[in-house]
Amino acid sequence: MNEQTILILLIGITIFDFLLERILTALNYKSSKKPIPEKLEGIYDQDQYSKSQEYHNVLNRFGNFSATLGFIAIVAILYFGFFGTLHEWLKPFASNDVVLSLLFFGVLYIVSDIMGLPFSIYGTFVIEEKFGFNNTTVKTFILDKIKGYLLTIIVGGLLISTLLYLIWSLGSNFWIYFWIVITAFILLANMFYTTLILPLFNKLKPMEDGELKEAIAEYAKSVDFPLVNIFVIDGSKRSSKGNAFFSGFGKRKKVVLYDTLIEKHTTDELVAVFAHEVGHYKKKHIILGTVLSILQTGVMLFLLSRMIYSSEVSYAMGGDVTLVHLNILAFGILYSPLSRIIGILMNVLSRKNEYEADEYAVKTFKKEPLQDALKKLSGDNLSNLTPHSSYVFVHYSHPTLLQRVDAMDQVVVD
Repeated sequence: MNEQTILILLIGITIFDFLLERILTALNYKSSKKPIPEKLEGIYDQDQYSKSQEYHNVLNRFGNFSATLGFIAIVAILYFGFFGTLHEWLKPFASNDVVLSLLFFGVLYIVSDIMGLPFSIYGTFVIEEKFGFNNTTVKTFILDKIKGYLLTIIVGGLLISTLLYLIWSLGSNFWIYFWIVITAFILLANMFYTTLILPLFNKLKPMEDGELKEAIAEYAKSVDFPLVNIFVIDGSKRSSKGNAFFSGFGKRKKVVLYDTLIEKHTTDELVAVFAHEVGHYKKKHIILGTVLSILQTGVMLFLLSRMIYSSEVSYAMGGDVTLVHLNILAFGILYSPLSRIIGILMNVLSRKNEYEADEYAVKTFKKEPLQDALKKLSGDNLSNLTPHSSYVFVHYSHPTLLQRVDAMDQVVVD
């Protein structure tokens, strides 16, 4: 395949992805205006429903605008070979190929972040603020940015440096060794995320003694769940939206509830949410997801190894010689159709896991509190209660609220 064909393919994939997303977004936005299903009536009153419609209208316009600008920029960059131009600008500042590649990715990261900064600021301090979700202060926003930069430099820089070193040292077999490195990283990240990374941005504290903790402990004992760590996170520091999640393996496992979730829900509803998270643990969803993530990474690295030294790909990206960093960028685009397919399959599996966790919670605790909690979460977050099925199929890692309520109604409790 010659360089011109590869360039057409790169631009073609970019155009297809952009158009597909715009079609899916338009269908989803149109679907959001459908009447609320009977089973979900009462989540919104008329004022809340109007506010929800306005929220999604604003998000839709903002998302289309930012995506269109990004699309125009990437197509122009590809067509005019600006990646190759950037390489030429940076060559005098690098002592070897690895340093040059690191400089290249570093500059791209900085430029990309600067270009995205106005959109991030507007989304946080205008849109989320207007609809009552934003609690982020300017100080917190700036500190988050600084911490994010430092993490990217330390963790991202270390991983990219390792990848580049292996590419230049080991030839096409680099992927096997980097797969081992990335597997270790994934496992360590899962084990220590709530201990080392999350505390950089949020405060985690053990749940205080009281009615809720006693109720959770009683439930955990009833299902033989080894309750060691249950934490509360100060999610209200940034947003009024609530959430909960399960993280880690073995003795490192933690269940984390947002303070905003605790503030707005009854004890029974919170125990039901906890039961859902326990369901993920009991059904081994975390382990399965981690294994599949590792396998997916292996496939991606193997495919990368097949084209990492291609001169034609480098020429298509604007280079005049074979350039590893240009080929890595090109691979990100060329791999995106397969990545989307894998992402859809992972979402199908994730939705299945959510059904199973819901079923576990219903069978071991109660149905009504979990349904009430989900309805309240959807209402508080101004969620779209009637998303389009195609958008759900491609993007949703969870079933829709109506699907979850219907599924729970069909669970037979022994």
